[in-house]
Amino acid sequence: MTRVWEWNRPVTVREVLEDLQKERSIAYTTVMTVLDNLHQKGWVRREAEGRAYRYEAVSTRAAYSAALMNEAWSASDNPAAALVAFFGMMSQEQRQALRDAVRMVQVDDRPEAEQEQATAREGAGEQAREEQPQAADEAPAGEGDEPGAEAGGKGR
Repeated sequence: MTRVWEWNRPVTVREVLEDLQKERSIAYTTVMTVLDNLHQKGWVRREAEGRAYRYEAVSTRAAYSAALMNEAWSASDNPAAALVAFFGMMSQEQRQALRDAVRMVQVDDRPEAEQEQATAREGAGEQAREEQPQAADEAPAGEGDEPGAEAGGKGR
């Protein structure tokens, strides 16, 4: 599959064979058998071209990886614990990629007008964060900071 994804277009057995032979000796029939097996499993589609076939990936490498992760996660008897263990194995870069992906999904779940506003805020950076309206239960900075204003103190 790696070779098919790397070419990013329909490929013949001969093209994959020549690519693989740069690294190791491999038989034409081996490559043909593997591509046929991938076709039977539904991972590639093929189209006849003369006496040969051209093979093309059915999904992207990212979609395939996501399906594998979902399959493994779904098989767990405790999905939350499985996620925590998985996150614990991630590098800092992978965790950042996860945060970015979650933000993208959250933006995609919003109505179109909200997505445009969120994109504008994210693009404006820190200034946009300061301009966002505060939640009703959140006191503006400085209010409630005077002595005696804490819960149970005077004035409450």
